Amino acid sequence: MKKVLYFDCFSGISGDMTLAALIDLGIDKDAFLAEMKKLNVEGFEIKFSRTEKSGIGAQDVDVILTNGEYLDEEHHHHEHGHHHDHGHIHDGHIHEHTHEHAHSHEHTHAHVHRNIDDVNAIIDNSSISENAKEMAKKIFMRVAKAEAKVHSKPLNEVHFHEVGALDSIADIIGTAILIDMIKPDIICSSVVNDGHGFVKCQHGHMPVPAPATAEIFADSNVIYRQIDVMGEMVTPTGAAIIAELSESFGMCPPMKLTATGYGAGKRNFSIPNILRVMIGETEG
Repeated sequence: MKKVLYFDCFSGISGDMTLAALIDLGIDKDAFLAEMKKLNVEGFEIKFSRTEKSGIGAQDVDVILTNGEYLDEEHHHHEHGHHHDHGHIHDGHIHEHTHEHAHSHEHTHAHVHRNIDDVNAIIDNSSISENAKEMAKKIFMRVAKAEAKVHSKPLNEVHFHEVGALDSIADIIGTAILIDMIKPDIICSSVVNDGHGFVKCQHGHMPVPAPATAEIFADSNVIYRQIDVMGEMVTPTGAAIIAELSESFGMCPPMKLTATGYGAGKRNFSIPNILRVMIGETEG
């Protein structure tokens, strides 16, 4: 028998949805957080809670900066009025650096700008498993390569802004740690659904899919489609995660289901904004 992990991306995928859905499979939260501490990265905490989307109970995950600021990738880069201008990545979206934070509190933390080499160094210097390290570095590289192409920059000039890097680190490395804990033999996915229209950002309005998301999918085997829902359902981080992890895309393979997990997104759509993951056993 082989263990199959199936991602049901009927409402897209983002980094925090992935973390939440995988945790909701029944993973020991304390064991997961103990692994995250092996990163030796200060400045954020991960908070778990329960929520409901269209009547379906789901796990919710928030990345909280230790100064009390909440980060979630879906709200943060579009709706909180962040502006950056050195080409920094926040959840896969590069921002301009003029720091017009639409928050009511002062930001006192130093702004550190990390490129892909800096992020790889954090991963390499941690004590997480070698498998999780390699997986996380490959996912980060997919995001960085897409952003470099979209913004016509050399790879090492694409920077992860400190604030954006912390939630990307939590989402991407956290996902790699959880996959390593689950140890599936096969990872597969549904066709990845996205919405349509435009999403508001500091440059004005960006088309859905976001350019970085489209580049990540163009450089992968992902099967993608747009459905009749207004808005962005797939973030660049989510795109990079599913592009790296899944070896095939289509209907769920025949298997005996053993666990399901539901991870909530932060927005509300006309369909449940949830990522569903399923674990099963198959002989094939």
